Amino acid sequence: MKRFGEPRRNDVKYKLRPGAYGIIALGRELLLTCQSLEQDEIQLPGGGIDPGESPLQALHRETFEETGYHIATLRRLGAFQRFTYMPEYGFWAHKVCHIYLCRPTLKIGEPLEKNHSAVWMDAEDAVAALDNRGDATFVAEVFSVPVLQGY
Repeated sequence: MKRFGEPRRNDVKYKLRPGAYGIIALGRELLLTCQSLEQDEIQLPGGGIDPGESPLQALHRETFEETGYHIATLRRLGAFQRFTYMPEYGFWAHKVCHIYLCRPTLKIGEPLEKNHSAVWMDAEDAVAALDNRGDATFVAEVFSVPVLQGY
């Protein structure tokens, strides 16, 4: 499985954290989430798969919590992995990120998850703005947009 970001460190114990994330498109416009903590982070909507959940259940739940939208899942695009520290949870994670192509169906309200807001962005701008190179690479492949060198 392709890896993005920092290499696995031998001095760190990682917790496996599978997740499901959506490239949620309306034409060439993408529904993203902006997580505001110490600094704003633009992300694909989605997140961790809870015990007893399928990846699709997690994707629908997380997207609603982070954006206020319901979605329709069109197809699975693939997966990638990354090794990172998750300060909001206080642990190092081996994230396995399952990526799905989706479309928005209905906005119900504002995001439920604290420090998140829904953001619409053109696919090319999204590739440049996404904080995770794995996410940006999948978006670039779907929309035939180049990924910036040195990302």
